[in-house]
Amino acid sequence: MDGLKGRGQVIVIAATNLPDAIDPALRRGGRFDREIEIGIPDKKGRLEIFQVHTRGVPMSDDVKVEEFANTTHGFVGADINEVLDALMVTKDDFDEARKHVEPSAMREVLVEVPDVTWKQVGGLEEVKQELREAVEWPLKYSDVFEKLQTRPPKGILLFGPPGTGKTLLAKAVANESECNFIAVKGPELLSKWVGESEKGVREIFRKARQASPSIIFFDEVDALVPKRGTYMGSSHVTESVVSQILTELDGMEELKNVTVLAATNRPDMLDDALLRPGRLERHIYVPAPDEESRKKIFDVYLRDAQAILAKDISPDELVKQTEGYVGADIEALVREAKMGAMREFIVAMEQKSEQERNDAVKNVMITKEHFTTAMGKVNASLDQDAIEKSERQAWVMLYNQEQRTTLEHAASVLKRAELAGGRADAAAIDELRNQTFLRRKDFTEIRKQSEALEAQLEKKREKK
Repeated sequence: MDGLKGRGQVIVIAATNLPDAIDPALRRGGRFDREIEIGIPDKKGRLEIFQVHTRGVPMSDDVKVEEFANTTHGFVGADINEVLDALMVTKDDFDEARKHVEPSAMREVLVEVPDVTWKQVGGLEEVKQELREAVEWPLKYSDVFEKLQTRPPKGILLFGPPGTGKTLLAKAVANESECNFIAVKGPELLSKWVGESEKGVREIFRKARQASPSIIFFDEVDALVPKRGTYMGSSHVTESVVSQILTELDGMEELKNVTVLAATNRPDMLDDALLRPGRLERHIYVPAPDEESRKKIFDVYLRDAQAILAKDISPDELVKQTEGYVGADIEALVREAKMGAMREFIVAMEQKSEQERNDAVKNVMITKEHFTTAMGKVNASLDQDAIEKSERQAWVMLYNQEQRTTLEHAASVLKRAELAGGRADAAAIDELRNQTFLRRKDFTEIRKQSEALEAQLEKKREKK
């Protein structure tokens, strides 16, 4: 290519999808000295590709090409051609074909395109609003952000007890904001070969930038980004991955239209550098559901089952009986109650004909007894101690030193009151506990009630 003999009027053009595998000697000046990257098509590019491939193709009136261009993030021309590989394309045909074609640009890392909506997430209204502000608003109201000269948070940490819906929230916000959803499992990134784990992290962030807008979701992030120096004597693979993720989040190359979501139930195990501003800077606590939230969760899982619920079932009674149940427990409880009704029906109709069984299935009902039996099999994940422990872990992440001191003092007074037995007013204890572990805290009221209860304990101790 650049030897003693000239090439004349000859131009060499080469193509590859693995540029890093080419010998560096070929990529210097005088050889392949012009490199043109053909990137992933954006919304406008996908629309033009759709228009090219659907030219002359008979399509029904309900096919809106613009809608499909908006929802096929990461698809390249070959993928779109494969999706449209039919003579008569209807909307149902397109939707079905898209299930079987993976976007080439994200084939290595894409797990799913979420179909979860906010309606499927019961309760957690404050958490949903915070996620909307951090993820949806920058995409929908980018002009407002530019006007105010501010940027959205780069990363969001969802933390709270197991089963409270952290992963479900991440899928819902990806769906509602029409973003690609890249789910990352920690063990898949770790490799025994030097440099491979870091390369995997770089590749995930590179793909996310190319196919933006996108959300990278690290589930159980404490396994992937633990405190550095925790595992003495082990290889430094984990520490290298931590450093690589920190660099990708806050390095020289800006993350544009890429949001990092992470979830954990052990925030105390995360590396401190990950939690500072510029990285996972927004910390959102996903609490155990209270009575109102549990009622909304039951509404979600029983919404389509009203016709098969017996009249002796009271949703309010179910809510009161499920103290300590998280969203996952309530889903399992409803499923087990339905299985109990199914089990009872199949046993009763086992010797009947198929016609009799088809006629009788219309009368199957889920009764109060089925839910009572299900509660014996599905136990609550959390008790009062576990809920309070989780709340106290959240204090470190959510409140400043003065506020934490107030809360810790209140918790100490509550412990003393419990040990004092009958010497403390039960109503005062319950009121202080409710104020201390309430989602929205009134610190002035907590201080006032703590001092009152403490004075009451001192007075009764002196009398004794």
